[in-house]
Amino acid sequence: MEQKDKLKIGRKIFNNRLMIGTGKYQSHKIMINSLASSGSEIITVAIRRIKNMDKDTNLLKHINWSKYWMLPNTAGCKNSEEAIRIALLGRELAKLSGQEDNNFIKLEVIPDMKYLLPDPIETLKAAEILIKKDFTVLPYINSDPILAKRLEEIGCATVMPLGSPIGSGRGLLNSSNISIIIENSKIPVIIDAGIGVPSEACQAMEMGADGVLINSAIALADNPVKMAQAMNLGVNAGRMSFLSGRIQKAVYANPSSPEDNISK
Repeated sequence: MEQKDKLKIGRKIFNNRLMIGTGKYQSHKIMINSLASSGSEIITVAIRRIKNMDKDTNLLKHINWSKYWMLPNTAGCKNSEEAIRIALLGRELAKLSGQEDNNFIKLEVIPDMKYLLPDPIETLKAAEILIKKDFTVLPYINSDPILAKRLEEIGCATVMPLGSPIGSGRGLLNSSNISIIIENSKIPVIIDAGIGVPSEACQAMEMGADGVLINSAIALADNPVKMAQAMNLGVNAGRMSFLSGRIQKAVYANPSSPEDNISK
């Protein structure tokens, strides 16, 4: 029997390669139904959005954390010091949610409020410190192959290059650099930000990405629940296609039914 294709991040094993964000949904109910429809096992939460653990408005109270692995993120942090402080808070929130062994952190350091592009220097600095504090670090970066390799070398669990700017829905604008990152990486490459439709998620997976993280394209769709399901199908199709191996491109046509041995 063929062994199920799994994703390993740090010491954790996952069956699904689609990660889902929790922001921008019109209601907690739509968010919960979208999470279920996506098949995702990893749910990212912006720690700065968590105001009070006791309030019903707190999204942590609406998610069954026995079903999902929490990926706290440092969204809103503008430098390494802020990111480290928020990461420590995120680890405590994961423990309060029942995940005592959860040291995951999605590292985002974004000082640019117009284009929301990550700061490579502060990201690297924060990653080095968080790794020493026993975090499993998943850094969000530009599609920079040199930075991706440097983050791998210091011990990050993944690299998460953007496809295009956050929330833009413009797809994979720098596929050549993403291909280099995938080719050179010995850790999982998760495409984060910019994917707008399932065909773009499929494209990322066909290139050899190990997973994708999607929020806006699902949360802001006319029907987020159906879009979440569609994204899951796109990710699975792309992964299956990558593992199957595409045919070689050719300059000339090649008939499906060759004329060899055809009787005259």
